[in-house]
Amino acid sequence: MITGADGQLGRTLRKLAPGYKEYEFIFLSREDLPIENAGAVSDYFEKTKPSFCINCAAYTAVDKAETDGEKAFEVNATAVASLAAACRLFRSKFIHVSTDYVFDGNSSYPLKEEDPTDPVNVYGASKLRGEKLAFENNPDTVIIRTSWVYSEFGNNFVKTMIRLMGERQAINVVNDQIGSPTYARDLAVTILAIAGRGQFVPGIYNYSNDGIISWYEFAETIRELIQSNCKVNPVPSSQYPTPARRPHYSLLDKSKIKEVYNISIPGWLESLRTCLLEINKNRV
Repeated sequence: MITGADGQLGRTLRKLAPGYKEYEFIFLSREDLPIENAGAVSDYFEKTKPSFCINCAAYTAVDKAETDGEKAFEVNATAVASLAAACRLFRSKFIHVSTDYVFDGNSSYPLKEEDPTDPVNVYGASKLRGEKLAFENNPDTVIIRTSWVYSEFGNNFVKTMIRLMGERQAINVVNDQIGSPTYARDLAVTILAIAGRGQFVPGIYNYSNDGIISWYEFAETIRELIQSNCKVNPVPSSQYPTPARRPHYSLLDKSKIKEVYNISIPGWLESLRTCLLEINKNRV
C-alpha cells in the first residue's frame, strides 16, 4: 500500500512498479484515502491487509505551514499515528518518509540519525512529531529522512530552475544552505529494496544522494547540463527572505542505511543527469 500516490515519490514508485512483478501494489491518492481520516485508514487496512504500508503522503508546503500549522500537524503527525497504529493492528510493516528539516541546520558535520533534533520551522516540527508518533504507535517502523527531493514529476527545484532559466537572463540562488539533493527514483528503489529484504530492521535511516553542495551549486550545475545562457547569481539567504526559516546545513550521514540494508547510493551529479534525461523524454 502506497499513500500519497500523486506526489513525486508516489508517482515514481508507480513508474517503477511494473519492474517489481513479485509485488501487488495499491496506489492511493489523497482522494482514494485521506490519511487524516483515521476511520477511513482503519477500514482500508481491514479491507486490504497489506504486507507493507509506504507512506509518501505529506504536507510539504514549507512556507504555508507557518500560517497553516494545524493542517501540517494533522497530515504530518496525527495521520502518521493512525497509519502506524493500523500497521501494528494488521501486522503490516510501516515505512514512513521524513525530512532533514527535523534538524536546526547549525551542524558542521554530516548529521547522524541519533543527533539532536530541533526544527526551525513548523513543517520540520510537524514531521518530527510524526516520527515520534509513528514509533509510539508501532515500534516496528522504518523512517527514512531525506532531503531536497526532485524528480521528473510535479513541482521541484530542478524543474523550476529549468523553467526560470528559459524565461530569464539571470536568477538568484542561495549559496549558504548546504546539503545534498535526492533523486526520487533513487529513494524509491531504496524503499523497495528495504521492503524486499528478508530482514526488516526498524529505526530511523538517512538517505540522500552522495556528495555535498549548496543550492547555488546545484542550480549552476543544472544550467551547465541544459546549456543555458542564464546567469546564476549566488546570494545569501538574508537576501531571499521566506516565511519559514531553512536549515543552513543539513547534510545527512548515510552510513547506517548502507551498512544495515547494504544500500548503494549514487552521487548527486550522476542522478541529476539521469533525471534531466527523463525530463527531456517527457517533453518529446
